[in-house]
Parts: sequence; structure tokens; C-alpha cells
Amino acid sequence: MARDVHLLPKAHLHLHFTGSMRPATLLELADKYGVHLPEALSGGEPPKLRATDERGWFRFQRLYDIARSCLREPDDIRRLVREAAQEDVRDGAQWLEIQVDPTSYAPRLGGLTPAIEVILDAVESASADTGLGIRVLIAANRMKHPLEARTLARLAVRYADRGVVGFGLSNDERRGFARDFDRAFAIARDGGLLAAPHGGELSGPGSVRDCLDDLGAIRVGHGVRAAEDPRLLTRLAERQVTCEVCPSSNVALGVYEKPEDVPLRTLYDAGVPMALGADDPLLFGSRLAAQYELAREHHGFTDAELAELARQSVRGSAAPEEVRQRMLADIDDWLAG
Repeated sequence: MARDVHLLPKAHLHLHFTGSMRPATLLELADKYGVHLPEALSGGEPPKLRATDERGWFRFQRLYDIARSCLREPDDIRRLVREAAQEDVRDGAQWLEIQVDPTSYAPRLGGLTPAIEVILDAVESASADTGLGIRVLIAANRMKHPLEARTLARLAVRYADRGVVGFGLSNDERRGFARDFDRAFAIARDGGLLAAPHGGELSGPGSVRDCLDDLGAIRVGHGVRAAEDPRLLTRLAERQVTCEVCPSSNVALGVYEKPEDVPLRTLYDAGVPMALGADDPLLFGSRLAAQYELAREHHGFTDAELAELARQSVRGSAAPEEVRQRMLADIDDWLAG
């Protein structure tokens, strides 16, 4: 009998802040603040999305922005992080790196620095409440000016001793150039943060190469389109660059038609490390354990291979050495039955 993937210890390295919200929490907060939710967010089913064209991506962003507008007070932030941690613990995560662009929350929380402090306080208390190790990646928005990214990178470095472990770059990778953000990433790397920009989701393999060449990425958010370039796969495998692969999200956004089209097997067989992630469960309707179930069901991953995927997520994380060793031992225990 197959082992329960909910009990498989794992690290969750690709989860966006607002996108981690429970649908029921969104309904309650919208009610509290009098925010009218479109049917796509209130209907009880994940919205039908397709972001492979400009209009589809705009719609996805609009839904995300509406959901984010329901997070207005420190208590809302604390609730969001606590519930996200509870969901991840239920799915077997022992380590979470949650990604946030604090500029989006700053206007309601009293500015950029207060917003970061509220978020980091929430992370600290959720970690204490649930026992889940939680750290933060601060992500710049590639639709905004690169100078704003530099400001965020400096801020991220300043809070490295308070739980910020990495620096990312999100939003539509088809817009602008990765190299425009090279200074921001240099600031983050010089400050000891890991570089984990998005690439190779809506754009092809070139976008992944740009993350490596221009931004010094040691992890790539998504990265699945690297499967289209055998030489790039070899490079990722040789450098052991972890791709944060989010299968349900790839299908929901129309990057691939069906779960079996996501190139999990191609990446795995090429030796490219992966960390399966849920991306935005609020919008895509599935959380962390479901990604492992998808690998089993649609790609024939055995329990031994699922355990190896979990190990790859741990190795790709910023978890301290003793936490990694404990998690790896727990994965071995899961496999031993």
C-alpha cells in the first residue's frame, strides 16, 4: 500500500503570502471590511484562470489584488500566517519559506518598515504556535522600477537576523529584463541572502538562463520550461540549482494543459533538484501534499522517488544544518514505514 504523502516530511519553498489564505478566511475578511468579492473568489471553487495571454495574467493579478485588499490590520496578517502554517503542518511540512512583497501591504500597515516588522512578528508567533520552522523571502515586483527592488533588497538584508533568508522577483516574467534587477540581487547576495527569482514559467528556457546569468539564482521559482533545453537541464543539474516546481499552478494558469504534461519526470531524470510548491492555494485550490499526490498519480513517482523529492526540498531550503539533518532522518523513517 502506498504511504500517506501527508505524513512525508518536506520543506515548502514556493508559497506566496496572500495566496496562502484559506478561502473561508477571505470570505470573513471581505465581509468584515465590506469588500465585494467577484464570483471567482466567492463561489467556493478555484477560479478558472489562464495566464498565457496578457488578459489572463491581468485577471489573475486582479483577483490577487482584491484578496490582498482584505488584509488591513496586523491581526489579519497574524491570522493569515498562522493558518498557512497550520495547513502546511497538516500537509507534512516541517519548514516553510513564505514569499512576500511588503510594498503591497505597507500603505495599510504604516509604511514599509512597519509592514516588514508586522510580517516577521506574525511569522515568529506562528512558528512558536505550530512548531513549523518558518522563514521569509522578500520579493520585488518586476512590473515596478528596479530602484524599488534595490530598496527592498537593502531592507531584506537589514532583517536577515530576524528571519529573512532570501530575495525573489515575481510577477509577469514576460515584462522587462531580469538584468534590470541585477543590482538589487547583488545587494541581497552580498548581504548573505539566497537569490530565488521567478523564471521559466510563462516564458521559455531563456528566462531561466537569465535568472542564472544575470541574477545569480541558486533557486528558480518554477523553472519548468528548462525542460525544453537539454543543455540548460545539464547546467541546472551540475550546479544543483533547485527549481521550485508548482504543478497545480502550472496547469491552472495554462502553462501546461494537463497534470501529466508538467515535465516533472524530465527534470527529475536529468538530475535537476526540485522543491514542489503550492504557489497560491487560494487561487489554485490545492496545497502542498496534493503536489506530491500529483507526482505519484500522473507521473508514476514511487514512494522512494517521492522521498527523494522531499529530500531535494530540504536541501534547497535555507534551514539550519541541524534542522535539515532531522528532516532528512524523518524522511528516511517515512520511507522505512
